[in-house]
Amino acid sequence: MTDRRIKLLSSNIQAGSITRAYSEYVTRSWSHMFPNGKRGNLDALAQTYAPFDVVGLQECDPGSLRSGFSNQSDYLAEKAGFPFSSHHATRRISRFAGSGNALLSRLKPFKIEHFVLPSRIPGRGVLLAEFANEGLPWNIAVTHLSLSASARRVQIAYLAELLSDRPRLVLMGDFNCDLLAPEMSRLFQFTSLAPPQISLPTFPSWAAKRPIDHILVGGMASSQYQTHIAAGSDHLAIALELELPEINPVNSPWPKQPVPAAP
Repeated sequence: MTDRRIKLLSSNIQAGSITRAYSEYVTRSWSHMFPNGKRGNLDALAQTYAPFDVVGLQECDPGSLRSGFSNQSDYLAEKAGFPFSSHHATRRISRFAGSGNALLSRLKPFKIEHFVLPSRIPGRGVLLAEFANEGLPWNIAVTHLSLSASARRVQIAYLAELLSDRPRLVLMGDFNCDLLAPEMSRLFQFTSLAPPQISLPTFPSWAAKRPIDHILVGGMASSQYQTHIAAGSDHLAIALELELPEINPVNSPWPKQPVPAAP
């Protein structure tokens, strides 16, 4: 961290599994159930994360058979030297597998909240952290949305309402859609969030074509929007440099109009 600038990264870690080709979803399917090989991949991820100030994780196992009953966010925080970490488990399949969102931070959050996103198939959520710079609050939210557009529409409506009164905001994660998807417009209409100036493909990591991982920022300046290889994950990580708010920020057109009921 330099003065008011901090480095942010969002990364879908695929529960520590390694996938380098579509065929490996089949040939390495065992890796989604057993811990073999994941420790070395997590060590490589920790090296990638070490230069950053705040890292948001998706598909992070909270401790099950496939992670060797180890909380992967705790392990990554220790290896990369992050003093603060939080995990929100959103899905558990008995003792065999688990998944969730996590936050690793060098800044101390004042408050962390966990919310369950609406979904016909349970297992999606959002982790919301509150920070402050010179007494001025700002928020980071980490999420992982559903595969279907209809489910995302409901989840984004929920997020728009949840985040509508937070003028200095970052929302990062795996959205499973690009920025031009119709359901995304609700976020930009009813929150302070704005789309980045460029859209970068992040999936699949070995030949990225689809821009489905994003960091959205509202009420703060950002730069250096770029992708990073995330060890063996099937997603590239996405990063930017954020300028923290000043104690006397320039007035902005806020708040936006009230959020209507979800369609």
